[in-house]
Order: sequence, then C-alpha cells, then structure tokens
Amino acid sequence: MAAVIDSPTDILAGDTTVDNAPRREKMASPDHSDTETAVELGVWLSGLESFLSAGHYVFRSGDAAKPLTDSSIEFRLTQSTLMRCQKLYARLLVLRKRNADAGIGDGLGLSDAECNEFAAALRDTIQIGQCIIRAEPLGIGEWKAWGKLLSEKFDRLAAFHKLIRYAETRGEQFLPEPLKSFAETDAPMSAENAELALILPRFAKVLKWLSVVGRMLEGDEPLKPALVIFSRVNDQVSDLLCYMNNRLERFPNEEAELFAALDAASYTASIELKKVFTHELSGLSGLRPPPSIRANMETAYSMLNESFQQTLAGMARLIDPSVNVVTLFPSYQINFERSLKLRGELWEIVRLTQSAEKEPEKQKIELLNRSLREFMHGTIDFLFYKDTETFERFVEEILVTKQNKDLVPILHRFGAYLETLFGQVSMRAVLEKHPFDSQK
Repeated sequence: MAAVIDSPTDILAGDTTVDNAPRREKMASPDHSDTETAVELGVWLSGLESFLSAGHYVFRSGDAAKPLTDSSIEFRLTQSTLMRCQKLYARLLVLRKRNADAGIGDGLGLSDAECNEFAAALRDTIQIGQCIIRAEPLGIGEWKAWGKLLSEKFDRLAAFHKLIRYAETRGEQFLPEPLKSFAETDAPMSAENAELALILPRFAKVLKWLSVVGRMLEGDEPLKPALVIFSRVNDQVSDLLCYMNNRLERFPNEEAELFAALDAASYTASIELKKVFTHELSGLSGLRPPPSIRANMETAYSMLNESFQQTLAGMARLIDPSVNVVTLFPSYQINFERSLKLRGELWEIVRLTQSAEKEPEKQKIELLNRSLREFMHGTIDFLFYKDTETFERFVEEILVTKQNKDLVPILHRFGAYLETLFGQVSMRAVLEKHPFDSQK
C-alpha cells in the first residue's frame, strides 16, 4: 500500500486495459467496493471544495462578525482530509487495476495521465501542508493563501471534478424503492409528478453524504474531520431550499398535495439546518474532548438524517398512499423500535423515581435501583451520546447514597432531569406518528 501512495505512476505503468473499450464491454458494472470507494472519495473531495470556500466559518460560535486570529484548525482539518483522500485514492487505484485486468470498467472515465496527475497533486499538497502545520499558530492570511492555492490546484485537475460528479450521480440514486424507480422512469407523468421526480434526487444526495458520517459514527472513527463533509451538506441543503422555494413561488396550484409536501419539507429542512449549524456543530471545530465531539456530531447527524428520511417517506405516500416508511428505510424500523423501548423504560424510571421520592421506603428504592441497573446494561445505548454522561452520573450518585435525607434531594433533581429527557426522546422523528399513552 505504501508503494501505491508514494508511487502512483508505477501502478498504472504499462496498463492499457483501463481505457480499452472492448475489454470494458465484457462486464458492464464494477465491483461494489470499487464503486463505494470512488463515491466516498468524491464525497470527501466535494467537502474539501466547500470547506476551502468557507473554512470553519459555518461552525463558528459566538460573534460571527469577530475577526479570526488563528486558522490552525482549518489547516489541520484540511490536512486530515487530504490524507484520507490519499488513502481512498490508493485503494481505488488498486481496485481499478484489478478490474481492468478482469476487463471491468469503472464508469469514472479517468485516463492514466489524469490518475497520475491527481495522485501527484495529493502527494505534493500533503507534504507542503505538513510543513506549514509545524509553523502553528497560523493566521487568517496564511489560511486564505493556502486555501486559494489548493482550490486553484485541484480545480485544474480533471480527476477532481470527475470524482465529485461520479459521487453526485451515485448519490442522486441513493433512494429506496419505489422512489428510485419513480425518479428514474422515462414514462409520461403529470406535471406534479414530474416536479417530484426532479426534487427527489436532491434529497437522496444529502442522505448519501450523511451516510458517510453515519459510517464514521458506527466505526468509532475520529469525528472532527466530518465537519468537512458537513460543509458540503450545508451547501447542498441550502441549494435544495432555494430550489424548492423557487418552485413553490411558481407552483400553479397551492391546494395540491405536492405543494403542501414541498412547503412542509422546505420549512422542516430550514429549521433542522439552523439547529444543526448554529447549535450542534457551532464551535465544535475548537472542541478537544472526544466525548463532546461525538455527542454533538451524533445529534447533528441524527437530526438531519431522520428529518430527511421522514420527508422522503411523506413524498413516497404521494406516489403510493399505502407505502410503509419501514419498507423504505430499514434503519428507520431499528430506530423506531429502540426509541419506543427507550421511551417506555424512561417513563417507568420516571414513575419509580417520583414514587421513591415521595415515600423513600427500602422496597421502593430497591425497585428503582434494580430498574436503573437494568437500564444501564442495555437501553442506555439508545440515548444520544450527549445524554449518556449526565444519566450515568445521576445513577452512580443514587446507587451509592444510603441515607434517605441525602437521597431524596438527588431523586428530586433526577426526576426533573428525566422529565426533560423523556420529552426530548418523545420528540424524535421516528415517534411522530406514535404518541405516548401513559395508561398503557
């Protein structure tokens, strides 16, 4: 692998099969790992493109008008992204070589010269960036110069644009059935359905970019670099909002179901985007504790991902009123079942806590403690990461406190916290159609 990274030219030397049309015709599609690697690389490159334009201005906390004095964060995030892109590109070159030997095309349309030029650009910018970072702290002037140099360098590379376009094309297909078939059909359709078919791929692309962040969360990877991807997501959602609002202004029938669906989608997306970028991700670039970074990143990802899935589910019902959201997004069912279980157990703990606070008898306290231990051994994993630490501190305090006079005030504070937490869980998008009934 080191040879691939350091000497990309050697990999493709003498290889004329990549662009050999007769050999490509032997098999139409590349292998799945090849496709996903190319898409992920395109996602990161597009994020880098957006990040170089905005830096972490999108994620700033406090007074946005206050001038920056240190841009070391931008340099480190850019360097991390370049190194990740280099690893992905090295993997892609290996897969391309293997597929070319088997007569499989990859759909990227990259020539050997474009591959080598792009690999050399990555190698050179990483080496230069590594030298620059050693000179920290770095000011805004240095960042603007470096960002401009990188933008101009990559903008001249055909491979850079082809990889991003490839990821966007694949991302637009990131739709569940029946939405995917509906968006791609060539069959005649009504004006409203044609409008819907134009909008669906834009939602799909956002979900595809978010899926990369989701895999990082599942893989317990360092998460701060994902801000680069969120830079592109911010651009995508902003463009989507502009597009939808423009269509709504010219929509011929404001009484139509599609108009209402687009209007609701535009409003929801704007609200979620504001919450994510002004609260959850605000100031995250300057955070150091990994638990805090994970907590905010997980919440930001969940808010956008679930909101967009819910919106697509509503649009799917315009096509087929009988469609079930679970069949559209398998992960939706998992999140629904976990949230349902979490809400039920939290309510039971609320009830036990209030009862023990009013009458701190030994039996009631033991019942509460047993319930808390069971919750800590399983269901607590269904909480957002940012809520886990606070819950654990309360539980630890309750379990070690033996005197009722000391325990009752703790139970009172814990009960108030639980009611707030229960309310937040109940507001999850997956529970929107399932109101809580305390009598059950």
